[in-house]
Amino acid sequence: MKSKLLATAGVVALSAAALTGCSTASGGDSAKADCTNEIVNPDATQVSVWAWYPAFEEVVDLFNESHDDVQICWTNAGQGNDEYTKFSTAIEAGSGAPDVIMLESEVLSSFSIRKALVDLTEYGAADVQDDYTAGAWKDVSSGDAVYAIPVDGGPMGMLYRKDILDQYGIAAPTTWDEFKAAAEALKAAGAPGVLADFPTNGRAYNQALFAQAGSVPFVYDNANPTEIGIDVNDEGSKQVLSYWNELVQDGLVATDDAFTADYNTKLVDGSYAIYVAAAWGPGYLSGLADADSDAEWVAAPVPQWDAANPVQINWGGSTFAVTSQAKDKEAAATVAKEVFGTEEAWKIGIEQGALFPLWKPILESDYFRDLEYPFFGGQQINKDVFLAAAAGYEGFTFSPFQNYAYDQLTEQLYAMVQGEKSSDQALDDLQASLEQYAGEQGFTLQ
Repeated sequence: MKSKLLATAGVVALSAAALTGCSTASGGDSAKADCTNEIVNPDATQVSVWAWYPAFEEVVDLFNESHDDVQICWTNAGQGNDEYTKFSTAIEAGSGAPDVIMLESEVLSSFSIRKALVDLTEYGAADVQDDYTAGAWKDVSSGDAVYAIPVDGGPMGMLYRKDILDQYGIAAPTTWDEFKAAAEALKAAGAPGVLADFPTNGRAYNQALFAQAGSVPFVYDNANPTEIGIDVNDEGSKQVLSYWNELVQDGLVATDDAFTADYNTKLVDGSYAIYVAAAWGPGYLSGLADADSDAEWVAAPVPQWDAANPVQINWGGSTFAVTSQAKDKEAAATVAKEVFGTEEAWKIGIEQGALFPLWKPILESDYFRDLEYPFFGGQQINKDVFLAAAAGYEGFTFSPFQNYAYDQLTEQLYAMVQGEKSSDQALDDLQASLEQYAGEQGFTLQ
C-alpha cells in the first residue's frame, strides 16, 4: 500500500495538462544545450534550473558573473502546472529533471513524498535559515527536513479604489463586518459595480481566508508520510464560507473566475471596488493593459474578524528545491541558496519582477520599506501593509495532494454559489471526498 501511495499520490494531484516540448536536461552535457542564458565560466560545474520568474535571466547572469565554480543553465519549462507535469514525467522516467526547480510552496509535499526532492539539511540549509521569517521557513519544512529555500511570498492586504469608495461616502473597511456593510452601502447607492469578487476557483486565496479564522485543514509530516489529518469542515472554515455565501446570495459580491481575461478587465475598470490581494497583487494590477490611469488605488491591511487580535495570512509563494536527479547536489544547493541571496539580485526581482522577497536582508531593508509605488500614488505599500503582514504570517501545512484538494474545493464552492448546496454542506462534502481520496491513495487518517 505504501509503495502505491508514493508512486501515485503526486501524479494524480497534479495537472493532467498535455506535455509539450519537455526538456530532458538534467545536469551534464544535455543540460548545457538547453541553456537560455550565457555561461560565463564554461569550465565550472553547471547546474540546470527550471524557473519562470519574470526578469530572471538578469538574476541568472548576475549569479554566473559572480561565481567561478558554479554556473546556472536556465530553462523556462512552463509556469505552474505546465512545469509540474513535466517534472512529474521526469520523476516517473527516472531522468529528465533539472538539478534545481522552482516550486510553489503548496506543492512541495506532493513531490517530496515521491522522493523527488533533496533534504537540504545535509547541504547547509541551517546556514541560511535565519535569513528568513519563521513562517516562510515553515512553508518549506516538514518535520526536521527542509525541502526548499524560500524565494518570494504572498502576505495579504486589501487594495481598494479610493475614488469609488469616496464617491459613495464609504470608508475603507478594517473588519469583515465593515466589509459587509460597505458592500451593502455600495449596492444601496446603485453603484454599477460591486465591492469585490469571490472566485470559486480562488484555490489558495480561499484557503487563506479560511486560515484567517483558525482553520488548520491538514496535519502532515514527511516523517510519517502515509498518515494525514484532514479537517476542512472545521468551525473556522464554516464561519468564513457562511459569511461569503451570504454576500453571494445577496448579490453583494461577484463570483467571477479569477485570472480570466474578463476578471482582469473587471479588476481595473471599476467593476470591483476592492481587490483582496497578495503582495504580488500590486504588480499584477499595474501590469494589466487596460488599467484606468485616473483610478486612485490605495493599499490597506486585510480586513480582520477581530480587530484587536489580527491574524495575517498568505496567498502563494515560491521556492527553489534541489531534485533527487541532480548530479552534483552540493553545487545545486549552492544555487538554491544563493541565486536570490544578494541585494542586487533582489532589486531586479522587486523592480522588474514585482516579487515580494522573503530574504530578510532585503525584506527588512530601508530600501524595501520606503519603496514608493507610482501605481498607488507613491504610497509606501510595504511599510503601510505588507511588511507587517509578512512578519505576522506563521506558516501553513499543505497536503501531499494539494492540487487535488484545491480542485475539489473549487467544485464544492461552485455548487454553493449556484445555490445547489449550503456552505456547511459544501465543506462537509469536501471533507468526505478528501477522506475517501486519501484512503484510496493509501493514506491512514489521523
